[in-house]
Amino acid sequence: MSLWNKHQVFEKNSFVLLVGILVAVAVGGLVEIAPLFYLKSTIEKTEGMRPYTPLELAGRNIYIREGCYLCHSQMVRPMRDELERYGHFSLAAESMYDHPFQWGSKRTGPDLARVGGKYSDDWHVEHLINPRSLVPASIMPGYPFLAENKLDTRDIASHLTVNTYVGVPYTEEQIKNAKTDLLGQAMPDTDAAYDFEERWPTATVRSFDGDPKVVTEMDALVAYLQVLGTMVDFSIYDDKANAR
Repeated sequence: MSLWNKHQVFEKNSFVLLVGILVAVAVGGLVEIAPLFYLKSTIEKTEGMRPYTPLELAGRNIYIREGCYLCHSQMVRPMRDELERYGHFSLAAESMYDHPFQWGSKRTGPDLARVGGKYSDDWHVEHLINPRSLVPASIMPGYPFLAENKLDTRDIASHLTVNTYVGVPYTEEQIKNAKTDLLGQAMPDTDAAYDFEERWPTATVRSFDGDPKVVTEMDALVAYLQVLGTMVDFSIYDDKANAR
């Protein structure tokens, strides 16, 4: 019997074809799912990754609240054009503390996975207030109210606590001092800033919106944008790739 004759069994009998499809899907599903039962983690441990500080987390919440993810992705694909424009492709570990993650596929605006440190704080503030003052062709709406709105700090400890439920390793001390640390990161040369640096030694302390007297929603959003893509030393991975 030829191969075609064998295949006719599936082509001419819908029930046999259905059973064949179910078997194929079941086998494929098991191949994908089975490893998850014995692997402790599917994310490679990456040096430098840390949970967001209270200020950065508040900025991320504002980023989601304002729908920034609808026009900006945070995932650099491993393709030449993206690597040349944005930099090193995204690692799974970079999103390990994102709940939910902000990968996305919609790019009305550029990908933001590597935007941290690319522009100054002043640039971000001006861009968020009036995008067309810096990018004339931009269709992004302005968010001038962020510089006027004082940041609400009442629920930040609860936000950290909820994140611990899904595996983010915030300590009890960090949760207890969340409100103080949120203010301290944006108010340099204060006691709160010094205490913040002890609990968050790798985080940056500065007035992100340029006014250290008050902490605004602009401070929080700029702090979040400025940390994106800055935690991992990608030269380590480039060196490993070149050594192969």
